[in-house]
Amino acid sequence: MEKNQPEDITVSAAVLEMLTVANEYCLFYEKADGYAMQEILDYFHKIAPLIYLKGSLLPGVQPEDPGPGDRFVTEEQWEGIFKTLREKFGNNDVYYTHDHNHDSVESSLSDNMADIYQDMKDFVMLYQKNTVTARQQAIILIRDLYKSRWGVALLNGLTAVHQIIFHENISPDLLQDEGGWL
Repeated sequence: MEKNQPEDITVSAAVLEMLTVANEYCLFYEKADGYAMQEILDYFHKIAPLIYLKGSLLPGVQPEDPGPGDRFVTEEQWEGIFKTLREKFGNNDVYYTHDHNHDSVESSLSDNMADIYQDMKDFVMLYQKNTVTARQQAIILIRDLYKSRWGVALLNGLTAVHQIIFHENISPDLLQDEGGWL
């Protein structure tokens, strides 16, 4: 093992950087009611690529005590974030993606951002229990959810946010109609 490498992978630079970015995301969205729609979109536009990158760099962890990680975000907390964002986004909330059959699927920025918030907050809270087992479970949880949920939600949301922010600069050839990507 190299001298500069921590023995405990749960406190490695990759994990601590993900923890920092996840915490910043949570703190911002907990105060979303104080921001204008454009500020929220600009923030997401800047932090989403960083969160995705940090999620892709998380190390694999073998748990000492396997078991499901605790979840902390309540339905009421999620609903509060969701409703605030949905109100802020108004008509910009709905966008369309394509499923595996290439059928159009209606999606929601507020739903995606609230889901990402939930996963980030659960990671931060579980990690902060500050035991090796809790940190391991937090890393396993956020990695699994990255692969199955928030990674895709983040990318889809980023595409929609990019389209909203830069709609005047996007070539009409890339648009299928007034608001959707081909």
